[in-house]
Parts: sequence; structure tokens; C-alpha cells
Amino acid sequence: MPAPPPAPPSPPPLARTITLYTLARIALVVAAAAVLVLVGVPLLIAVLVALIVALPLSMVLFRGLRAQLDSALAARTEQRAQLRARLRGDEPDPDTGPDGSGSAGEGEPDARRG
Repeated sequence: MPAPPPAPPSPPPLARTITLYTLARIALVVAAAAVLVLVGVPLLIAVLVALIVALPLSMVLFRGLRAQLDSALAARTEQRAQLRARLRGDEPDPDTGPDGSGSAGEGEPDARRG
């Protein structure tokens, strides 16, 4: 008997991914500013230049983290779209049976639909 195909990997948790990406970008700004301060640039100018330099650098250096963040955001967007469709009544509730009857309402007509 052949083994079932492996399930697709689940997207990473959104909050953890956002936190990691944010901390990595802040660390990059701090590192760039520290290098500039060590070279003799005043602190305020060093921070401003580091902010400008960190944006393109983070696009290159943190490509993997950004891809994880994109997949986590896409998964969350899909979950929200499904929830909105269920709330609008466009999609059947997964808790109900195939005929639409479930534990909630026990076959009573929905009062919102008239």
C-alpha cells in the first residue's frame, strides 16, 4: 500500500514572522549606524543614512525572511477571505452537514434572510 503524499508545508505563524523580520531590519539599521559612528560620522547623520541604506540592503539580505512573511500574509489573507465568505453566507459552514442542517438552528429558517 503506497504512502499518502506529504501534506504541503503550513505557512509560518504570522506574528513570529513579522517579529523576526522587524528585529532583523532594526538590527541592520543599528549595525549600519554603529559602523558609521565608528568612522566618525555624527550619530544623527549616521542613523539617517543607516535608515536609507538599510532598506535596499534588507531587500537583498533578508530575502528568505521576506518570502516567509509573504507566505504567512497570503495564508492569513486567504483565511480572512474564507471567514468573510462564510459570514456573508456565500460558503457553507464546515460545522453543518451537506444538506445545510447542523446543530445550530436545527432546520429553522435563518431570520436574516426573511
